[in-house]
Amino acid sequence: MINKVQLEKQNRTRSLLFLFSASFLLLVIGFLCSVKWGQAQISWRVLYEALTYQGHDKNHLYIQTLRLPRTLTAGIVGIQLALAGLLTQLTTKNPLASPHVFGINAGAAIAVVFGLVVIKNVSLTGSVYLGFIGAALGALLVWTLAGTGSKQYVRLALAGITIHFLLSSLTEGLIILNQQTTDSMMFWLVGSVSQAAWKEISTILPFFIGGLLVFGLMLPSFRLLLLDDEVAAGLGQRVLVIRAISVLLVIVLAGSAVAICGPIGFICLIVPHIARALVGNQLHVLAPLTALLGGTLLVYADFFSRFIAFPYDSPVGIVTAAIGAPFFIYLARKKGGAR
Repeated sequence: MINKVQLEKQNRTRSLLFLFSASFLLLVIGFLCSVKWGQAQISWRVLYEALTYQGHDKNHLYIQTLRLPRTLTAGIVGIQLALAGLLTQLTTKNPLASPHVFGINAGAAIAVVFGLVVIKNVSLTGSVYLGFIGAALGALLVWTLAGTGSKQYVRLALAGITIHFLLSSLTEGLIILNQQTTDSMMFWLVGSVSQAAWKEISTILPFFIGGLLVFGLMLPSFRLLLLDDEVAAGLGQRVLVIRAISVLLVIVLAGSAVAICGPIGFICLIVPHIARALVGNQLHVLAPLTALLGGTLLVYADFFSRFIAFPYDSPVGIVTAAIGAPFFIYLARKKGGAR
């Protein structure tokens, strides 16, 4: 019996090691594809010289100043959005929850657009802080409308979708009123990393590193979100405090990502479900796999978005929406059938 249990643990360890190795390999392949292929033809030799900073001609600078920061931004933002989606689903106990569906991304978007259109001359860091404020107000508005009670999680979904469409409409109205920047803002509003540079990476990196550190430190406490509130409270844990920290972390991760790349849809929703289908609900394994798959998915989505209207760039949100919308319908039908 003991040998059987040990054998099962060894098999699971090997399976997890293979899964993480394969996911990391996919990320590396996606990274190389993203920095090599695009509008300009780049050889493997030039790519190696550019990545190791051994050359400084036009092609080397093209990779170092455009493709490399764009790919790194896609990976960072993908990780942030995937973890924000996982936390949202844990906090609300709703498998269809995500910052995008619950109005957090829309709140961050309208705050950033308001700053660019009304306040003007807002720095990139200022846009990130505006994104935090908008995300917090969007989340507060949704939770206020949902109220409390036995049906709170159902009302959260309905209120979130309503607020999302309301804030998205107001955002588009602000953009239309400002004709001078309509094209660039509409491109950003769909979700895009095509304009990302080293400045964007240096701006978002502190929030990315800080968010990952807080997530890692709070991981044992976040496991309690998998339990019923009564059970967790019976264990002597402050469920409301843990949930509040979780919401604040979602605001930081999603708000900073939206401020940099716009409200990229469905990454928050689909990646946690893919990771959960592969490894189950063990949070110490689920969280790192979710982060890894989130970065991988957005890197590939950005890569394929370049060829939709080649040689012109297309917003990465087009690809994520094309993947995520059918997945959302499948989840809604599956959960509805289960009930």
